[in-house]
Amino acid sequence: MTNNTSNPDLRLFDLSGRVAIVTGGGSGLGRSFAMALAQAGADVALCARRRDKLAESARLLADTGRRVACVGMDVTDEASIASALAEVTDTLGVPDILVNNAGINRPMYATQLTMADWDAIVDTNLRGAFMTAQAFAKQPQRAGRGGSIVNVASILGIRAQKSVAAYMASKAGLIHLTHALALEWARMDIRVNALLPGYFRTDITTDFLDTEEGRKLVAHIPMRRPGNLQELTGPLLLLASPAGSFMTGTVVIADGGHLLSSL
Repeated sequence: MTNNTSNPDLRLFDLSGRVAIVTGGGSGLGRSFAMALAQAGADVALCARRRDKLAESARLLADTGRRVACVGMDVTDEASIASALAEVTDTLGVPDILVNNAGINRPMYATQLTMADWDAIVDTNLRGAFMTAQAFAKQPQRAGRGGSIVNVASILGIRAQKSVAAYMASKAGLIHLTHALALEWARMDIRVNALLPGYFRTDITTDFLDTEEGRKLVAHIPMRRPGNLQELTGPLLLLASPAGSFMTGTVVIADGGHLLSSL
């Protein structure tokens, strides 16, 4: 009996000839995302406010053999976003992929949260992600080209935790914004999906995860450990590459089962 099942074509994950933008590309998740995209064949624009951090990331990406551009961008400033996208297009070409990764958090209880704190968090995590996605979608050169946007949200956009009210609200908004943009932009062949990491070891989280409070948090993760950054490569490439060509408005969770843990 003949088996007509074709073998999976792993070339669907190949990003050769594509141009990717990673906001917040100077450290942590952003740096790891940029490395994954470059190793998959994409030319990468690293975008953030601090160019010194971008230069560090660019040095790490040098061995991939891909073109890398360091571009100053403040996602809370519409003019800065427009200028950055123009620079990316002039340097690398029209971007095919946007990873909306820039984000901040200021942990404190809601009674301590000032409106300046609230505005800073929401302006970066939600408003900034929208303005960057909008600028990406409205590029004059994009007609007929399509693209993929990956919004980096968080499991805290779904699950509650103390002392991060503004962060939770911004990430919950980003998840629903993903749905809204996916619905509107599908006819433009721009896919919009959300990646929801749980707790991962980064230069920012490692000290906390090694505290008693951090160890208690990790104990509630069914896999009993935080994630390693390389474990986000697969989900990211699925959403960014042709392998996910029929996926839009999707929420992909990578959290070691944390959302399944009992309250």
